[in-house]
Amino acid sequence: SGAWRAVFVKLTARVREWSRRTTRDVIAVYLAARDPRTPGHVRLAALVVAAYALSPIDLIPDFIPVLGYLDDALLVPLGIWLVVRAIPPEVLRESRSKAATVLGAPRGRGAAVAVVALWVLGAVAVGVWLFRAASRS
Repeated sequence: SGAWRAVFVKLTARVREWSRRTTRDVIAVYLAARDPRTPGHVRLAALVVAAYALSPIDLIPDFIPVLGYLDDALLVPLGIWLVVRAIPPEVLRESRSKAATVLGAPRGRGAAVAVVALWVLGAVAVGVWLFRAASRS
């Protein structure tokens, strides 16, 4: 029983550390996307990956068994990994340092509200566009 507990504690610590690094890298990817030293195509990919990772809306909803968490467990880390490899090393170093500082700062709900508001605005805009396109037909 003690051996299993030790394995569980060690595994839990590794998962937490991986989660912290992934969170730091999501923020670093966003910061690198805003850096003019990052190539344009990498900036676009970084913005898409960061927006998807930070968005509460998933490609596959979490309530769908197994598949619902697949994007969180595979797609987000894969996207981050690919973008991190394409970011210039000095930009990545600086972005990770800034991200670590951001993670240490107190957090508010403002960013989450802003992301949800942007998704809602986008959905409304698409809905209006579709409605107008359908009424012209």
